Amino acid sequence: MGDRYHRGELRDELVRVALDLIAEQGVAGFSVAEVARRARVSPGAPYRHFPERESLLAAVATAVASRLADRVAAAADGIADPAEALSAAAGAYTEYVIERRAGMNVIYADGLQGGEYIELHEQTRRLTDRFLMLCFAVSDRPENALELMEQLFTQAHGYGMFWLDGVFTKHGYAPELVVRKSVAAARLVIEGHRHSENH
Repeated sequence: MGDRYHRGELRDELVRVALDLIAEQGVAGFSVAEVARRARVSPGAPYRHFPERESLLAAVATAVASRLADRVAAAADGIADPAEALSAAAGAYTEYVIERRAGMNVIYADGLQGGEYIELHEQTRRLTDRFLMLCFAVSDRPENALELMEQLFTQAHGYGMFWLDGVFTKHGYAPELVVRKSVAAARLVIEGHRHSENH
């Protein structure tokens, strides 16, 4: 069954299918058996590339962190005002969570903190560094930038999950509106952060 794929192609396909599965069912719905079934390969085929469940999930989390880093950078790119750039980055995070049901919940999933997942840790650092640099641009002190980053990630993720969990859909909010609300909320947090630093 695995003959349909050349070396490397199956690995990429398994990651793609796993991303789609998580987008549909969340991390709780992720299983190697279901990924194999959807990829139309034998139940043992994924284990030739990923020795255990966590190694496949780590590859998926690496892809999520990498794509989020790119999205955050693209959203902020070309925006001169640091607060607007950071707000746009927060909105980009919310948008990705709504699209893929994936963000920090996948990146920091149980079992992925081990030292063997070097690429995941590198991509996570790339994401947080991009976001942190934007936070530094509106903060006087490093500890304040870190606190602001935590607040914005939490808020941006929450907006996405409220839509996915049906809270916002009951209000008739479209995903685009939720992203705009996330951006507006980020502006308020940044404004409050700046105000508190100046007092």
